[in-house]
Amino acid sequence: MNKESLSERLATEANLTKKQAEQAIESLTKIIIGEMKAGNSVTIVGFGTFSPRTRHARGGVNPQKPSERIRIPEVVVPKFKAGKTLKDALKK
Repeated sequence: MNKESLSERLATEANLTKKQAEQAIESLTKIIIGEMKAGNSVTIVGFGTFSPRTRHARGGVNPQKPSERIRIPEVVVPKFKAGKTLKDALKK
């Protein structure tokens, strides 16, 4: 399912126009990204938790020149942990 089909489905199930559903998805995405940029996590009870995680700097190997060592910098990456309701729904 892509963003367009998600907005169509949301519009149908929530009795919204397609434009309102698209705006709702955009707003939700913007809020989650903004909170994660600020270092906060976003929990949707029953669905899951979005949180920023720091991947520490480490050494690596240049794939083009295997004899060359490179330094991979520290970076912040998104993490998602599924909630109990979501996990249970997928088990059945």
